[in-house]
Amino acid sequence: MKEAAPKSDTQDIVVDEVLPHAPETIWNALTKGELITRWLGMPTSGFEPVVGKRFTFKTTPAGAWDGFIQCQVLEAVPNERLVYTWQGGHEGNVGYGSRLETVVTWVLSKAENGTRVRLVHSGFVLPQNDTAFRNMSSGWKKVVPGIGAIAGEKLH
Repeated sequence: MKEAAPKSDTQDIVVDEVLPHAPETIWNALTKGELITRWLGMPTSGFEPVVGKRFTFKTTPAGAWDGFIQCQVLEAVPNERLVYTWQGGHEGNVGYGSRLETVVTWVLSKAENGTRVRLVHSGFVLPQNDTAFRNMSSGWKKVVPGIGAIAGEKLH
């Protein structure tokens, strides 16, 4: 029996950190637009932790891509799990700004010294998403620990 052709090779970015805050505090940082903008470093528009809600992030445009990352909430379980699509780029671009159709999953669980935050950004198709995968791998490794600093601040 002939095997099916292998699917395109995909890679996931996984970051696991324990942040010194309660799950509710981390959830707040992950779900408040002004806080997301600060820890992610990109303007956020229209986010609400409601399944089906569409929202955007804005980053540096490249080639035929306008720099908008189109997202939609797939799952939202307060203080536990948040999942959304992350789509951007353009088919005509090579390298930075190439078409990207991925999913971001945040899982929060109580830990001895706070909350274990597990980020999985999945679905990078290689080789066309190589640049995004490399850049975002190092980016998420800086961003996730930074959520802890912002999560502890009081909103004005």
